[in-house]
Amino acid sequence: MAEAAVTLAPGARHPFPAGIAVEPLMPGVAGFVYSRSGLGARQGLVVAQGVGVIDPDFRGEITVMLLNLSQEPRTVTQGMRIAQLVFQPVIPVQCIPVSELSPTERGAGGFGHTGTH
Repeated sequence: MAEAAVTLAPGARHPFPAGIAVEPLMPGVAGFVYSRSGLGARQGLVVAQGVGVIDPDFRGEITVMLLNLSQEPRTVTQGMRIAQLVFQPVIPVQCIPVSELSPTERGAGGFGHTGTH
C-alpha cells in the first residue's frame, strides 16, 4: 500500500510506486518517464534521474523517483500526477571507433555556440 503523503525536504529524493506495470507490444519501443513541466516549474519536483527509462523487457511496477529541487519542503499526496509516461521508438546503433569525425559548420561548439537568432 502506498503512503498517503510523503514530504520531501529540499534536495531529498523519494521513490513513488506508480501502481502500474506495462508491456509494450511493439518491437523497438520503450517507455520513458518524464517530469511534469508544471510540477517542476512551480514546485521544483522533477524525475530524479532526468528521464526514467523502462526497458521493453521490464515487467515490474513502475517506480518514479522524485527529487525536490526547491528550497522548501514539498508534499506529494496519493493520486497526484507526478510524472508522465511516453512510449518512443528505440533505435539500436552500432558504434564504430574512428580517429576523427566529419567536419560541420558548427564543429565542436556547444552550449550557446549557435547564437540567439
